[in-house]
Amino acid sequence: MSNKNSIFRLQGKVQHYDWGGFDYIPQLLGIENKKQEPFAEYWLGAHDKASSEIDDGRKLNDLLQQQPGLLGEQVMERFGRLPYLLKILDVKNMLSIQLHPNKQSAIESFEKEKQSGIPIDAAHRNYKDDNHKPELMYALSDFWLLHGFQHPDGLKRTIAAVPEFAFMLPLFETQGYKGLYESLMTMDQNKVDEMLQPLLNRIVPKYNAGAIKKDSPHFWAARAALTYNEHGKTDRGIFSIYLLNLLNLKEGEAIFQDAGILHAYLEGQNVELMANSDNVLRGGLTSKHIDVPELMKHVSFHAVHPGIIRGKALNKNERAFLTPAPDFELSRIEIKQDEVYKIDTISTDIFLVFSGNIEASADNCKLDSGRGASFVAFSQTSISLKGLTDAVLFRASIPVR
Repeated sequence: MSNKNSIFRLQGKVQHYDWGGFDYIPQLLGIENKKQEPFAEYWLGAHDKASSEIDDGRKLNDLLQQQPGLLGEQVMERFGRLPYLLKILDVKNMLSIQLHPNKQSAIESFEKEKQSGIPIDAAHRNYKDDNHKPELMYALSDFWLLHGFQHPDGLKRTIAAVPEFAFMLPLFETQGYKGLYESLMTMDQNKVDEMLQPLLNRIVPKYNAGAIKKDSPHFWAARAALTYNEHGKTDRGIFSIYLLNLLNLKEGEAIFQDAGILHAYLEGQNVELMANSDNVLRGGLTSKHIDVPELMKHVSFHAVHPGIIRGKALNKNERAFLTPAPDFELSRIEIKQDEVYKIDTISTDIFLVFSGNIEASADNCKLDSGRGASFVAFSQTSISLKGLTDAVLFRASIPVR
């Protein structure tokens, strides 16, 4: 296979996590969900856990290992692999409060767990690979999420508005974010129940009656209690709902989550582009493993002022959603019917057709692609994208400057 003028159809991998919806991703991909399984994520990339496959059945990760020239010289020298992972998410139920480690910590901690003999698929393993996981999410619908600690003034107002949280204010004023968060995450479970149950007794009936709006943390706290509390044990992650920024992104808006930023996706659909990693450290709202000492090593204990990203026009067809991450760049491409848009790739780019139909051509290869179809273009490829109808695509690339 030449590393020039190469495009191939790409088949991603579905992840059936229990928080996913049942219809959005099957409809995007044009498939039936006969078993009524949750379709939570659709992965396009070369992660060893679930690599995409090109149209002849070969796995993309294997191909790139065998022919690293397909990545391009600069990317191969810097990353040694395809550095990003592109996903579509359908968040029906709330995801866990979580964060991701930085690069150096991921390398060291992955090796430490490996040397300790912890199986890679063990439920109590924290590090699934040796990579960091900065991530960008682009809202495909009205999307709700938690993102970083509130500004001190906002946090104090939130605490003051909840009588059951009166104990938090002195903690925050004397010990800051770290002292407050650590006390909540290490609090005895009986004390957690004692602190949260009176609040839940007040707000859950109102939630069930439809009397709380989504812009209130009470809405998500009540939903979390109904989703995650079990047998009288209250999930301490509910505290975090009141500490973090509650955001409502509109379709077309994006946000970047760097290492150490506590966050949680609450509801909606998005495109997510991240470093090629599956490392997640959790802080509640989950039945999965929580390692509080390990989590505390990586939390960024400062206020986060959410930066909504609306994109930068590269030209009349393509808008890029820029981040500080060197591993990836997401862009949205619009093509009118019969219009031709040309791209010269520097490394391995992945394209997902979100709506409409296009013809992608490079050298003597032509692919007709409709909604939900994906294709990959390798280094030094000159691509022509022709709109067979009006169409929208998402492009994952690497910001080589």
